[in-house]
Amino acid sequence: MSAQDLATQERNARGIPKAPFIADVAEYLGPNPEVESALKEFQAALAKYRYMDQNLAQRRRGLEEKIPDIKKTLSMIEYLKERRVRHKPLTTTFELNDTLYAEAELEDTDTVYLWLGANVMLSYKIPEAIALLRSKLDSAESNLKNVIEDLEFLREQITVMEVNTARVYNWDVKRRRDLREQEAKELTSKETS
Repeated sequence: MSAQDLATQERNARGIPKAPFIADVAEYLGPNPEVESALKEFQAALAKYRYMDQNLAQRRRGLEEKIPDIKKTLSMIEYLKERRVRHKPLTTTFELNDTLYAEAELEDTDTVYLWLGANVMLSYKIPEAIALLRSKLDSAESNLKNVIEDLEFLREQITVMEVNTARVYNWDVKRRRDLREQEAKELTSKETS
């Protein structure tokens, strides 16, 4: 596959190139087949697809861990908003240590603190916190959907490249066998003449 072929190669919505299916190996390799270089190209493409697959699988796991945390935090802030609207005091138990808990009554407040990551915490008004968490949840769910689609797409491409590799290899084995048989026939026909 040349650099020009790669530039015009069909891609999915997020830019992952589609693996070409080799329907006719002889036509693909041309009159002077370089099987080894074709197989090396296929192996390089397979390695790239597998690398992308590993990265996306890791990203999927991260998103699958992150989404429940966002939902839990959003649920808690919505609960605080509801309690505040009803003017009911909130009594809770919180952990001080592994085996030590304390009970506390929370003051009425319209501010919550959210961990943003990298040891950064910011205060938000409750409506702003809810809006932020909903947008983060929507974004994370959308990203997860895209990652799952990309993983499925990549697995198809890996399969196509594995099939291509097997087809080229088998074609080459058959071609070499046919050449040996033809040479043997020519040698026996020369000997009989």
